[in-house]
Amino acid sequence: MVTEITRGVRVSVESFYQDDYSNPLESEFIFAYRVSIENSSESTIKLLRRHWFIYDAYATGEYREVEGEGVVGQQPVLEPMGQYQYVSGCNLKGEMGRMHGVYEFERLSDGRIFEVLIPEFEMIATPKMN
Repeated sequence: MVTEITRGVRVSVESFYQDDYSNPLESEFIFAYRVSIENSSESTIKLLRRHWFIYDAYATGEYREVEGEGVVGQQPVLEPMGQYQYVSGCNLKGEMGRMHGVYEFERLSDGRIFEVLIPEFEMIATPKMN
């Protein structure tokens, strides 16, 4: 698990290879990742947007970007000391890659918008042992 703290917001990420959903013969490698967000600031905040940078290391060495509103269809509000956790996924063409990004938050007391870093994490396929 990797962790980053920005402006009192702690973001931790852990990734998992999804062997049952992957098809290495077709260059389809599926990963899930769990994100935990903890608001250690003194303000109530709302997650507005996400922006991911995805590097598919072994397939083509290409970067992809994914951005949009909220996370998994939600824009959670976190009170001081509040926590939020979600699970999402990523597909790669190769057996190894990495992701990182930023969340855009709003401080509800004054409407101020700020960014929180999402730490870089690796996605590595681990073949099923028979």
